[in-house]
Amino acid sequence: MAGDEKAQSKVEQAKGKVKEKAGSAVGNERLEAEGHAEQAKGDAREAKEKVKDVFKD
Repeated sequence: MAGDEKAQSKVEQAKGKVKEKAGSAVGNERLEAEGHAEQAKGDAREAKEKVKDVFKD
């Protein structure tokens, strides 16, 4: 997995978790949903890179 893509996926996942927890803590459903979406985006990026690594050889 490319280092920069891996790092970016981890950053997206972490930011998403923070947003989701903050939204939950203050009762802001929109912020919570944004956090969940950002986590999903990071998960998708990570999965894409793993698939690319499998077919690299």
